[in-house]
Amino acid sequence: MPMLEIQRLKKYFPVHRGFFGGKVQYVKAVDDVSFAVERGETLGLVGESGCGKTTVGRTIVRLYSPTEGRIIFNGTDISSLPGREMTPYRKELQMIFQDPFSSLDSRMTVGDIVGEAIDIHGLARGAERTERILAMLNRVGLRKWHINRYPHEFSGGQRQRIGIARALVVEPSFIVCDEPISALDVSIQAQVINMLEELQEKMGLTYLFIAHDLSMVKHISTRIGVMYLGGLVELASSGELYKNPLHPYTRSLLSAMPIPDPDESARSQRMILKGEIPSPIDTPPGCKFKTRCPRVEAGCQDEYPEFREAAPGHFVACHFI
Repeated sequence: MPMLEIQRLKKYFPVHRGFFGGKVQYVKAVDDVSFAVERGETLGLVGESGCGKTTVGRTIVRLYSPTEGRIIFNGTDISSLPGREMTPYRKELQMIFQDPFSSLDSRMTVGDIVGEAIDIHGLARGAERTERILAMLNRVGLRKWHINRYPHEFSGGQRQRIGIARALVVEPSFIVCDEPISALDVSIQAQVINMLEELQEKMGLTYLFIAHDLSMVKHISTRIGVMYLGGLVELASSGELYKNPLHPYTRSLLSAMPIPDPDESARSQRMILKGEIPSPIDTPPGCKFKTRCPRVEAGCQDEYPEFREAAPGHFVACHFI
């Protein structure tokens, strides 16, 4: 049984139009997404800005309530659990946020930030609480004297380590990593990724790793899902996706990756997409990618392609596969 199973997940945000705000339309941020995450693996989730990948992560940890669909964690449907019943699952489902500057309260010390979840879940008090905080700070590469300092006294990489410590101090089993390195210097990114991999091995963690850096996703992920305009268009193992991408959108993303070898880079062909991205409010019928797809035909206009298994473990939503 998968640790996490997402079944036909939808998350719509209301938009009020008109002078009195009477007309309501909906931004379809996540529109019918299904996948599963096995215990101990890292599932990467990629796509351009606005595709809905962060909304998927926030809905899984129930920062957002799903509009439709089911979120099944360790065999329990948590998609509609009320606050008090959801509390034990919040300990198991934690999130590392993208921005290490805005995600930390500037008025709280590091000890208070990391220890807040300990207090909420009643895990430790007094000296035991302090010891637990210090042990976690040490695990993420910080020092014991950092416990009484404030976020503004740290660099971006150190702040992200504080955020990671906050997520891990309650000993969760599943972590949503929402672009945890995108706001960091390139020199720091590899350090944070290596630390996450080490912590995963030592603590038995399972990751949903959301990112737009395809080379980094390939490095850390077991499998990778590609999102476009609120839906999954392809899902496969990391090696298979990079070796044999099937969806035109996936191919365009991979073709945009920088290649270190100048000779190989000169031989590679970039797949430049043309056309406009449809509005997530008024999504046209048929394939969502049809306005930019180089292979679009008449059948793509009205019928949305089924997300199906084209090869063992390789799923794709395209009429031509």
